[in-house]
Amino acid sequence: MLDYVNSLRHSLPYINAHRERTFVVMLPGESIEHENFGNTVHDLVLLHSLGVRLVLAFGSRPQIEARLAAQGAQSHYHQDLRITDAATLSCVLDAVGQLRAFIEARLSMDMAASPMHGARLRVAGGNFVTARPLGVIDGIDYQHTGEVRRIDCKGINRLLDDRTIVLLPPIGYSPTGETFNLACEDIATRTAIELQADKLLLFSSEQGLMDSSGQLIRELPAQQAEHHLQRLKNSKQLEQRELLTAAVNACGGGVPRCHIISYHLDGALLSEMFTRDGCGTLVDQGQFEQVREAQIEDVGGLLELIRPLEEQGALVRRSRDLIEREITQFSIVERDGLIIACAALYPFPEQATGELACLAVHPDYRHGGRGDVLLERIEQRARALQLSSLFVLTTRTAHWFQERGFQACALEQLPSAKASLYNFQRNSKVFRKTLS
Repeated sequence: MLDYVNSLRHSLPYINAHRERTFVVMLPGESIEHENFGNTVHDLVLLHSLGVRLVLAFGSRPQIEARLAAQGAQSHYHQDLRITDAATLSCVLDAVGQLRAFIEARLSMDMAASPMHGARLRVAGGNFVTARPLGVIDGIDYQHTGEVRRIDCKGINRLLDDRTIVLLPPIGYSPTGETFNLACEDIATRTAIELQADKLLLFSSEQGLMDSSGQLIRELPAQQAEHHLQRLKNSKQLEQRELLTAAVNACGGGVPRCHIISYHLDGALLSEMFTRDGCGTLVDQGQFEQVREAQIEDVGGLLELIRPLEEQGALVRRSRDLIEREITQFSIVERDGLIIACAALYPFPEQATGELACLAVHPDYRHGGRGDVLLERIEQRARALQLSSLFVLTTRTAHWFQERGFQACALEQLPSAKASLYNFQRNSKVFRKTLS
């Protein structure tokens, strides 16, 4: 019970942050026919109920393949893009029409036993995507395969302002009245860019992006994502390439954050949106985690971080007033708005030394090297102040400091102003490090 209550409490900052934000969600055809799609719909409805403006761009590749196979026809591709002849276009329109009706039906459920009871959603689609033919590439005529030419942002925003979920199928229309088969990734990306959406959410068969050893990549700054995309260029991981291309293009077009999550995993969408570390891969323009100097607005976060350690006796107690007065002494590691680590530098310029104090890392983020990052930051600040050494008083982390070049020293070697305040009841050990 308490875990459930705490989860709700911890999700509140995200609920506030996401309200009235625009999310573009890409649902590939595989996700729609997956057994978990009902849960995905429930989670999308929850987002909508919490004030998120939703645009859903869906795909239809497996459904098109099934219709072509039923007719004994073959799919033809060039450069991983479908060549859409007249017969294929008929299958495309059939698949898209049925999928649209299916999605709208799922979003219209209002059964008493359903999580959607009382939601009373409005879903709308239309000719919001203007397309043009892809044309002839390498001598291959793509016929009715097209690309996005323009998104009707004004029309979509009117519906979003009216609390309507907008549904975008993988087709577009030309000013000459032609219909074109489009890639849902292309529609989702262009829509997110032109709407200036806050997030692009891309559903995948994988948990997210994987590295060469098959481990999940939690976060990729956009610049690193471009390098990762180059490594995937000649690989057989087509889905990963397409998703990462969409994310890189969206970030390059001004979308702050793109999330790649699994449509297999129940609750992936909510976990990604309402927990700090999520469960997929985040591709973003800025730094998800940053080291910086503390500001007065950080006092509350610092207190929340160090209080448990003070209660355990690992840190000396500091009042809010003291931290407010000494806030400029602190450096912090901030992760998505949460202060997860801190350290302070108290200089003694006459003795050309400084005290490294209040080094703390949130329990959930230990063993990630953040203590070393802060130590390096404090050393840089000390050198900038022309200090030649650092000292630290510790009761429980002596080995950690010794492994990083600190050596035991006598109390008498401390500046007299600090030595006179030594708490013999705590019996802290004293270590000193010479700065090169």
